[in-house]
Amino acid sequence: MANNNFTTATTLFKRPLLATMAAALFVSIGLTGCSSPDSNETEIDDTKVENKTADAASNVANNDAVSVNAIDIDTVKGDVSLPINPSPIAVYDMTLLQDLAALDVAVTGIPSGLKLDNLYSKNQPDPEEVGTVFEPDLEALNAMQPQAILVGSRMAEKYNELSSIAPTLDMTIDTANIYESSKQRLHDLGALFGKSDEALKLQQNIDGLIDETKALSQDSGTGLVVMVNGNKLSAYGDKSRFGFVHSVLGVPMADKQIEDARHGQPISFEYLQKTNPDWLFVIDRSAAIGEDGVGAKAVLDNPLVAQTNAWSKDQVVYLSPDSYLAFGGYNQWMQDLTSIKTAFSNAK
Repeated sequence: MANNNFTTATTLFKRPLLATMAAALFVSIGLTGCSSPDSNETEIDDTKVENKTADAASNVANNDAVSVNAIDIDTVKGDVSLPINPSPIAVYDMTLLQDLAALDVAVTGIPSGLKLDNLYSKNQPDPEEVGTVFEPDLEALNAMQPQAILVGSRMAEKYNELSSIAPTLDMTIDTANIYESSKQRLHDLGALFGKSDEALKLQQNIDGLIDETKALSQDSGTGLVVMVNGNKLSAYGDKSRFGFVHSVLGVPMADKQIEDARHGQPISFEYLQKTNPDWLFVIDRSAAIGEDGVGAKAVLDNPLVAQTNAWSKDQVVYLSPDSYLAFGGYNQWMQDLTSIKTAFSNAK
């Protein structure tokens, strides 16, 4: 009987101890599961992964060190939530492709017929063609099953069609505020693909050139941005996609009444003579899109234009093809700022 009592007492003693040990083990496992990046715990209903905005995720440094699971990107159509570093992706905008290439982000789906050679990352595999910058190939997209589709400007009107296939980000640059808008887009791409540190360095390169160019452009006279398209001319103001010459670099507009239009204000050689800018900033559209014909320099080389201060002082800057095809992109900023800075440095 005494033995039975001892057994019972021992059993009663062990049960609380085992219960305590089990509880401690459960807590330990729970804590370990919560802290482990590989945890697949899904049973706790009140534990949710909080989405982070692009600003909150600005310290994500690379694809191998992601601190959040998802991110909210502020797009033209509103916030879009995506996993960090989505893959595969399709991109229908040369500005976005240029920034992604500068960030060394590989893109799976790319439009055909692109005119620039700085749209591919160093580690870019052979891309899949998914249409053109004007028209998507929906069949190719469906076959690719992208995690995200990035669009801008020319492809933005196809947003609804593309959104039916995958989360679509309309990241069109605001041409009336091109510096801030392009800066935000570069920041957002860095955050989305775990490359925020790299995006910051790229932006610092741009900002450094802006400061250096502004220092040289002070009190250098008025400027006019002109597009030459065959034998047609158009002028652009400070709210246009080429308006950074005025709004960012501070070059005064030779004509403050330029109409704000997508394709610029049509002008003539007589207009150039009358307006008489001290500087001409020229976009050669035909050359940018690979059309044969007379170049912008030859078109402008006539007696009326020769009477302007810009032409007579050799103060004519030819902007890059990127300014037309990928305005607001990293390479566009770097190429055009370098050209403008050099021109001001050599001014007489």
